[in-house]
Amino acid sequence: MPFESPETPDDLIALVGSRLCHDLISPLSAISNGVELMAMTGVGKSPEMALIAESVAAANAKVKFFRIALGRATPDQRLSAREIGALLRDLSAAGRLTFRMAAEGDQSRAEIRPVFLAIMCLETALPWGGTVTISSEGGSWRLLAEAERVKPAPRLWANLSGAPGADQALAPAQVQFALLPRAVAELGRSLHWQIDETGGQISF
Repeated sequence: MPFESPETPDDLIALVGSRLCHDLISPLSAISNGVELMAMTGVGKSPEMALIAESVAAANAKVKFFRIALGRATPDQRLSAREIGALLRDLSAAGRLTFRMAAEGDQSRAEIRPVFLAIMCLETALPWGGTVTISSEGGSWRLLAEAERVKPAPRLWANLSGAPGADQALAPAQVQFALLPRAVAELGRSLHWQIDETGGQISF
């Protein structure tokens, strides 16, 4: 009798993302703790150790971010405003974007997942850096990106329209453009976006 999984393809993709991030967090945390211990003893105060510490911190921030954006989310899982803020600060320190979180209070992980996917989409448009302001009002989210230089890529952004087969030519680094419409649809909402030479915005 052939095996039949009760999960949908999207569920399986999210489970794979969760598993990979879960397995990577532990060794990264161990390396981070080791670097801190070496610094306390005076052994790890060289420029080389500082570079390792920065790289580990950046990797930790990315993996935690990916775990929420690409992993499986259920409505009963929640994230505090403090957790979200700390994660965005760590992500900002590891990259070129600055994040401003205007939303307050705890949020369900299912709500934050499309927010983080939207951040990933906006990152592709702001490779030279910029500011992303995240706000929530009346159960709707809005992400506003501003920068001096923007890489619009209109054909890539057209994938957010959710047209059948539109995501077939996406590269691995662009998978967020296929996942965001699905994540927003799971919330029963509509996705709106705009991208131009001065920035862009995503709302749902």
